[in-house]
Amino acid sequence: MIRTVNISKIYNNQEVETTALRDVNIEIKKGEFVSVIGPSGCGKTTLLNILGLLDNSSSGDLFFDGVDVSNYSEKQRVKIRRSSIGFVFQSFNLIDELTVFENIELPLLYLKIPAKERKIRVEDILTRLELLHRRNNYPKHLSGGQQQKVGIARAVVTKPMLILADEPTGNLDSINGDEVLNLLADINAEGTTVILVTHSMQCAEKAQRMIKVFDGKIVTENGNNFNV
Repeated sequence: MIRTVNISKIYNNQEVETTALRDVNIEIKKGEFVSVIGPSGCGKTTLLNILGLLDNSSSGDLFFDGVDVSNYSEKQRVKIRRSSIGFVFQSFNLIDELTVFENIELPLLYLKIPAKERKIRVEDILTRLELLHRRNNYPKHLSGGQQQKVGIARAVVTKPMLILADEPTGNLDSINGDEVLNLLADINAEGTTVILVTHSMQCAEKAQRMIKVFDGKIVTENGNNFNV
């Protein structure tokens, strides 16, 4: 589903050139649950942004669902992101002025899903996450764990092929963190590909396969079903 060929990312300013990624080659198959682990500043979030078509690489090729998307325009990238990729963030990234229902509904509006179907989808996912009673609350009225559940609901409501989770437990206590990881595992068990970025070995081990990143390079890969 995802394949990179010699992906590199270099940031330049007036005085310094920083290499965030160096010749990264990975393959992630449909239905896998893969963790990307490494210390802060190692390049793992940069990699996630490239895989999610939020950023361009400086060199190399990126294949998404068998198609080379390396030179896609921003308009083409937006289309893929909206229809095929769900994002879960450490800081939740909910819109304070919108209710729980409206936050989850938002990506469906971008896809121009009819109102009746939007209502069914949002209520279905809220029921599954046991948050239906919170549908009219605003993010500030929710706990951190509940906010992250809403973030996950927003990510999966479009029924994407791929979920990208960037440190989704970083702002949560251990109990809520485990609940979020178990939820991602459940989503994966239903067939959705999940890529989890984390600095925590405990979190990374929840995945089927682990990719370790250090200084912008893949240093080790291990786990089940790995074949590149």
